[in-house]
Amino acid sequence: MAELSAVRQELRSRNLSSSFGELQSPQRDEQKLAVPFCGGIRGGLRPGKKITIMGVVSADPDSFDISLTCGCADVALDMCVRFEEREILRNACVSDQWGDEERSIPYFPFIAEQPFRVEIHCEHPRFLVLVDGHQLFDFYHRVMPLNAIDTIQISGSLTITKLN
Repeated sequence: MAELSAVRQELRSRNLSSSFGELQSPQRDEQKLAVPFCGGIRGGLRPGKKITIMGVVSADPDSFDISLTCGCADVALDMCVRFEEREILRNACVSDQWGDEERSIPYFPFIAEQPFRVEIHCEHPRFLVLVDGHQLFDFYHRVMPLNAIDTIQISGSLTITKLN
């Protein structure tokens, strides 16, 4: 989790923030989807809203992170994909306190140099996360209100090809 804090600090120092959904030209797409990525979620999250991340895993991946945050404060969902351990860690940080980490997954869906599609569905009690159309895990909300969750951060061993 300290790695995530370091990435956030670097993003702030380099002023790499954007608001996805406003991409206007191919040149801007490439610039805005560079990793590490930090972008705004217009209007924040609400039940029924979905975030889709399409990308390609790097050739020799170590890990990558996808985080949904309240600006640079609380972390509503930190999803850390670790290749060596073949695990996906999930957690939340509320008022500078990390909660209990969740690890259980039915399978490990990511493969080096292969494309993937992650869908994060915001439902009333939880996030429902699918990879390539298959449910991977649920993560029950620890941060409220949901519309305060207004930022997505992505870093690590991947290339982002599309973000909706």
